[in-house]
Amino acid sequence: MTPAWLYDLALCAHLLGAFSLVSGTVVALVGFETARRRSSCSEIALLLGLARIGAMLVAAGTVVAGAFGLWLVDLGHWGYATPWVDAAMGLLVVVVIGGSAGGQRPKQARKLAGELASQGLEPSGELRRLLGDRVALSLNYLAAAGLLAIVVLMVVKPGR
Repeated sequence: MTPAWLYDLALCAHLLGAFSLVSGTVVALVGFETARRRSSCSEIALLLGLARIGAMLVAAGTVVAGAFGLWLVDLGHWGYATPWVDAAMGLLVVVVIGGSAGGQRPKQARKLAGELASQGLEPSGELRRLLGDRVALSLNYLAAAGLLAIVVLMVVKPGR
């Protein structure tokens, strides 16, 4: 039998990771969406730098929430064949892949905006195309929706 304090410790760490994951996603999306609406390269670079910090929080939160979540599955005796656990793990893979792929254009835009800002230039057509890339936007918003679905699964635990 697992001591209650051990389960509580794993749950606390899992929740801290989940908070990092969700808050990082919000910071990244808000920073990116705000940058898309700015007309100054320095503002765009600054906001995309903020979005980068959000992405780092997402990465750290994914590792922490994932690792402690797997431990909780074992400690809670749910098992890895439980449908809501499998669905959450599958969605996490989709979220990581989609978010990583969707983050490439904003990363390129951040670098370009920094270069343009250092030269005192206005946003170029290329920068605007990077900021408005529909595929990247779709991937990022689908990843955020997948993350929301994971949170719902974790809270509701359907069929338990």
